[in-house]
Amino acid sequence: MTQGRSIRLFLVDGTPHGLLTAEIMNWTGHVLTGPRGKLSELVQRPECGRTGVYFLVGPDAENSARPQVYIGESDDVGKRLKQHNRTEEQGGKDFWEKVCLITSKDQNLTKAHVKVLESLLIQQAQRVGRCTLVNGTRHDYIGLPEADQADMAFFLEQIRTVLPVLGFEFLRDSSRPPSKDVVAGALVASPDEDTSPRFRLMLPKHGITAFGQEVEGEFFVLEGSQARAEWVGPAHGYQRLHQQLCEEGVVVEGGDGILQFARDYAFSSPSAAAAMVSGRTANGRVEWRREETGQSYGEWQEQLVAEAADTSPEEP
Repeated sequence: MTQGRSIRLFLVDGTPHGLLTAEIMNWTGHVLTGPRGKLSELVQRPECGRTGVYFLVGPDAENSARPQVYIGESDDVGKRLKQHNRTEEQGGKDFWEKVCLITSKDQNLTKAHVKVLESLLIQQAQRVGRCTLVNGTRHDYIGLPEADQADMAFFLEQIRTVLPVLGFEFLRDSSRPPSKDVVAGALVASPDEDTSPRFRLMLPKHGITAFGQEVEGEFFVLEGSQARAEWVGPAHGYQRLHQQLCEEGVVVEGGDGILQFARDYAFSSPSAAAAMVSGRTANGRVEWRREETGQSYGEWQEQLVAEAADTSPEEP
């Protein structure tokens, strides 16, 4: 069972769409985020005068499935954000709509620390592939003592924990696999109380079989699963996702005109996963079925809810 964490959120101006701060118990980091329209208020806060890293986040006009993100660092974050608020012609950045900055409550982050942290964050964002990075290149900084490097690795993990709570998903690992073994060429899931049973989706007419499993609220299609080579259904938002995963090598040519997943990949829902496999829109709650029983994903979820309700303590 995953250990619980306590995150403290504070609505600075009392509204859900204004400035927001976040802290994790026993972590020295401090997060401040808000919309670009609140930048004049944000830069007046004391956090903006500290050394830290920051993210500029906005939509990607060419890919609605992921945001554009710029990752930066500064020993005066407020000053840097004012520069980014200029137009492109003036050396600023136009794309971003939200900003998120991370500083330290004890103000022990130095310029060397945030340079290393920026490099680690860019590396993580590139590896995960959930956003379009606006950064041109990533620099490797190795001047920190070993203990400080370990501290920054821990700092990174805390950032990855808190950002999804604030609605920023671009550092979440999209290829975190459930525990599994390969037996006689087939994927076999190892018992794990935090993962779902393994599901299968078959398109017998096209000789396609895919395997999936739900982990931490996302639906993973497992490595080795097969998929249609082309989108064959009516135009849909999932069509761009199908093209994107082909372009990024998540799915590769598997022979006989069928694609194959080169690695486990997380989707936001079983329907998104089913659409990628089928090459058309699909109801994943119906089409994904448990291998051992044939029970649909939707029926399995209903069973879990019913069992949980039966075991809930009665109110006095």
